[in-house]
Amino acid sequence: MSLDAVLARLDADLPHAISRLQELLRIPSISTDPAYKGDCDAAADWLVADLQSIGIDASKRQTPGHPMVVGHTGDSGKHLMFYGHYDVQPVDPLDLWDNDPFDPQIEDTPKGKVLRGRGTSDDKGQLMTFVEACRAWKAVHGTLPGRLSFFFEGEEESGSPSLVPFMRDNADELRSDVALICDTGLFADRVPTIVTMLRGLLGEEVTITGPNKDLHSGMYGGAAINPIRVLSKIIAGLHDDQGRITVPGFYDGVPELPTDVAAGWEALNFDHSAFLGDVGLSQPAGEANRSALEMLWSRPTCEVNGISGGYEGDGFKTVLPSKASAKISFRLVGTQDPLAIRESFRAYVTSMLPPDCSVEFTDHGASPAGQMEIGDPAFEAARGALTEEWGVEAAYVGCGGSIPIAGYFKDILGVDAMLIGFGKDDDQLHSPNEKYDVESFHKGMRSWARILNALAEEN
Repeated sequence: MSLDAVLARLDADLPHAISRLQELLRIPSISTDPAYKGDCDAAADWLVADLQSIGIDASKRQTPGHPMVVGHTGDSGKHLMFYGHYDVQPVDPLDLWDNDPFDPQIEDTPKGKVLRGRGTSDDKGQLMTFVEACRAWKAVHGTLPGRLSFFFEGEEESGSPSLVPFMRDNADELRSDVALICDTGLFADRVPTIVTMLRGLLGEEVTITGPNKDLHSGMYGGAAINPIRVLSKIIAGLHDDQGRITVPGFYDGVPELPTDVAAGWEALNFDHSAFLGDVGLSQPAGEANRSALEMLWSRPTCEVNGISGGYEGDGFKTVLPSKASAKISFRLVGTQDPLAIRESFRAYVTSMLPPDCSVEFTDHGASPAGQMEIGDPAFEAARGALTEEWGVEAAYVGCGGSIPIAGYFKDILGVDAMLIGFGKDDDQLHSPNEKYDVESFHKGMRSWARILNALAEEN
């Protein structure tokens, strides 16, 4: 009955919970732009005050960048650490927004009510689902279950430069039994999930230089090396005819998908054709004989994210460029070593250079893949709670993206993370007109209340 009272409280307080979220969303906490430093500070202050209002011992912690928010309550029972981030992406291009991105409004859509604005889904709306569950629990019981900690970051959308040093410096305080991260989504917009696999990420920028200046193609074409042609050959050689990546040693540490995990993914009945059809495509383009979910969740990738060189303006200019560059990213799985792959990739590129060409590499980050150990009974308790709330059996899934914080919890603190979120595929993360379904916010709060209850009872 005590859980029923908390859920009833969440239902009754939903309008106020939305109003509180709107207050936080109105703060333009864009972490990557120094012009918004004061707003990032204001968002951290808002969260500190809100946590304090429900009895959390919370404070703002300064870093060389934007501040962290850390809070604690309770001194016994299973120790849960909740992580989220209060910073948001820039809003450009502003003219593609239907309304002011920092004036969040409830809208009626054919699929139901949504809250639209920057940060609604990534990650302020998700973060507040947990805070609101705690608020309702405190209102009903006068206290919170077990030992809870809160860890909110302000630089996730700008590479988290302060995160690792802060975690290392404060490891004893931040260490917990389980970390909870709300920055993911539902499967097919209806199945609640716990992400157990996260791909790592390696980013490299390659710049090939040939002649010491741009050349007239009529005067030098054929006789002079063209860096774009050199770069094109290098890029073309990164995959073989079966879609496999040719960088030497690339597949070291790539595991095959366990049979039971493959069966669980098969049971999701993922519509591969519709997945590609939604973006105007029809044929898988990755490794041969791999399903789309395998390629998205459990296989590594190499993708070219941008190419530049020569004349790129309107009209035409017959030029041989002095330089050509490409941005290339690798999504990593299993125990692939991003630093070893970087070294091998750079050696591959260098080996492909003809005489008179040189190469410069720019590092754009490197993080390994993450694999959650789900043997802790807390995972099954949380999965059961999600199933109860959504009326659909919750699934363990992989994630095609990279969420480095989960790996940091494991590597720095020795803590496994549960990644549970309620976003939907059409939330338009990082894009104009970002939104979060009111249903996702409401049932997200209820889900966390059920998870808190299940973990408290497990104890």
